[in-house]
Amino acid sequence: MIKNKKLKIKMNDTKTMKIIRDFYNKLPKFPDGRINYADSDIAPVVTIIVKYKDEILLLKRSNNVSTYRGKWQVVAGYLDEVRPLKEKVLEELKEEVSITKKQIKKIKYGDYFESIDKKIGKTWLVNPVLAELKEKPEIKLNREHTKFKWIEPEEIEKFDIVPNLKESMKRVLG
Repeated sequence: MIKNKKLKIKMNDTKTMKIIRDFYNKLPKFPDGRINYADSDIAPVVTIIVKYKDEILLLKRSNNVSTYRGKWQVVAGYLDEVRPLKEKVLEELKEEVSITKKQIKKIKYGDYFESIDKKIGKTWLVNPVLAELKEKPEIKLNREHTKFKWIEPEEIEKFDIVPNLKESMKRVLG
């Protein structure tokens, strides 16, 4: 098990890759080679705020996920392979909501932060990202979510959200 040593680094692609390589060398892998963070108390993730005009996309987590079932979240995923963050962002967008690279106007990376969830015993190394879209897409959900809503960011208070979502929003939306 990897223990939290209070990482004090600003994430960027190079540092993100180093951290993921370290986990890759220490943690078990799934048969397809991805890192298995199930027994680690630290896990690097990406949270992607999808924005079109003045609205952001919220997704309700299904019972098919391991954490935060029934909570509202954005597109997110474990950084479980050694590859550039942008590739993971594009993969998660396509996999979770069927958004492709050609639909994206701009990608903005926010500053990394740690989010400690004592209830589940996990420290999330969160890499917030903003994906601004050219036009409002047709959303097709995968098994990780049951529904979606387009909301204005200030409406977030009305939803039962995952613990670190407001901080991710603040870091990419201002």
